[in-house]
Amino acid sequence: MIRTLVVDDDFRVSQIHSDYVRRVQGFEVVGEVATVAEALAAVRTLYPDLLLLDIFLPDGSGLDVLRRLSQDQGDTRPDALVITADHDLSSVRAAMKLGAVGYLVKPFGSADLAERLSAYRRLSARVDALSRSAMADQADVDALFSAARPPAVPRVPAKGHSAPTLSAIHQALRTAHTALSAAETAEVTGVSRATAQRYLSYLVKEGTLRLELRYGTNGRPEHRYRIAR
Repeated sequence: MIRTLVVDDDFRVSQIHSDYVRRVQGFEVVGEVATVAEALAAVRTLYPDLLLLDIFLPDGSGLDVLRRLSQDQGDTRPDALVITADHDLSSVRAAMKLGAVGYLVKPFGSADLAERLSAYRRLSARVDALSRSAMADQADVDALFSAARPPAVPRVPAKGHSAPTLSAIHQALRTAHTALSAAETAEVTGVSRATAQRYLSYLVKEGTLRLELRYGTNGRPEHRYRIAR
């Protein structure tokens, strides 16, 4: 389990984020704190693996937490996913320089956070696997950086594909608890089965979705789709 500490000055938001985290397989919430001082103390006593870190805190900035932890703990400090309403570019750059593993701008939904937590879980698993050999070739490095990114819809759809329809189909697969068929995707999104099939095939080609074959009693495989991991 990835031990997660939620740092947010609004207790209601903190509870919502904690609830989001608990829905994601492989994560547990070990505490909720509201200030820089409480965050630093909680890291020393709760030993979290990951901080969900707001920037706007009553006694300073979440970036101050990252700076202090970098000074005090160095490479042994917990990772941090910044979740904040601050979308100022200077804050984004500062978080990157301080080693944040991600930056998610409020408001966001549970699916958005789940994507980033799942990406972080994949990254952690790859790092753990590679740490046994202590060496990584270029393919390993590329895989690590790829694992840290959640899958996304292509920014510029190919000709003949509508961006809103593409987004709707991607959202349906992203929030589904299991792989979906073209018929099920069509039912969820309100498009025709043929349209759903065309868009699903396109997203598979782009690497955003993964095609799975499910074999039934008649011997013909059913095509089902899920978000690529």
